[in-house]
Amino acid sequence: MPASKHQKYQNLIARCKAIEPTPCAVVHPCDESSLRGAVEAAEMGLLRPILVGPQARIAAVAAKAGLDIAAYELVDAPHSVASAEAAVRLAREGRAEMLMKGSLHTDELMAAVVKRDTGLRTGRRISHCFIMDVPAIDRVVIITDAAVNIFPTLEDKVHIVQNAIDLVRALGLEQPKVAILSAMETVNPQVPSTIEAAALCKMAERGQITGGLLDGPLALDNAIDLGAAKIKKITSAVAGQADILVVPDLEAGNMLAKSLSFMADADAAGIVLGARVPIILTSRADSVATRLASCAVAALFAQARRQDPTQGVA
Repeated sequence: MPASKHQKYQNLIARCKAIEPTPCAVVHPCDESSLRGAVEAAEMGLLRPILVGPQARIAAVAAKAGLDIAAYELVDAPHSVASAEAAVRLAREGRAEMLMKGSLHTDELMAAVVKRDTGLRTGRRISHCFIMDVPAIDRVVIITDAAVNIFPTLEDKVHIVQNAIDLVRALGLEQPKVAILSAMETVNPQVPSTIEAAALCKMAERGQITGGLLDGPLALDNAIDLGAAKIKKITSAVAGQADILVVPDLEAGNMLAKSLSFMADADAAGIVLGARVPIILTSRADSVATRLASCAVAALFAQARRQDPTQGVA
């Protein structure tokens, strides 16, 4: 990992050296990519993997890839759906403090997570955060929600914002700056996202969202660039300095995250929040740095939950 490109991720990983490896149920790691990711994270002390899936298949993948998994607990499950259910059960029992997606479909894992009686639901809406390492920006930037909530309501966005604030606070920033994005920085009754942005900011003023400093609506340029904010004459403690970018809907967030990845050479670690435990959603296309950063972020969030069990769920 070249320090120049991945320094922000390396800083997150370095912080995990001060905490014990977090027990993590790795769900159906039945290909080299997912199994290697878990092993590498374990070797760096980020997590203590519990491999959940078909024992023979996992052993065969490990042997073919030259991975030593003898030291790791293995919970046998016959197929991907059973693997997801077994991993969720480990989290409910307190044996796993986070989940990590292996070679199963995200829908299979999340179906087990959201089951009403046997899943990992809380009072919070489940949402996803991309933790972006953008070379041109001097800080990690969070984009939410670009992977779970397709057309979130205002009520959903309260949870989405609070989940992101709790995450950034767990990463060590006491009062994250939250930009509620739209196509413009003025409230326009014809653009619903600007109305919702204004409502979210007022809700934060009234204590319905806590721990962060909100402003919006803000356009992307004046949310992340101080120069653009000054040109527009926006007086705000958030404009140009946002740590969290809250997008209007999944399409906008997905396009923003992928634009940064493919046109600005950014990396995008990912984590799902709002359940009883953080969930690492990795992709086979993820770089090693991105996979490890996702594990580090989840581990730091799990540590914060240990210190305050209501963190991220109440």
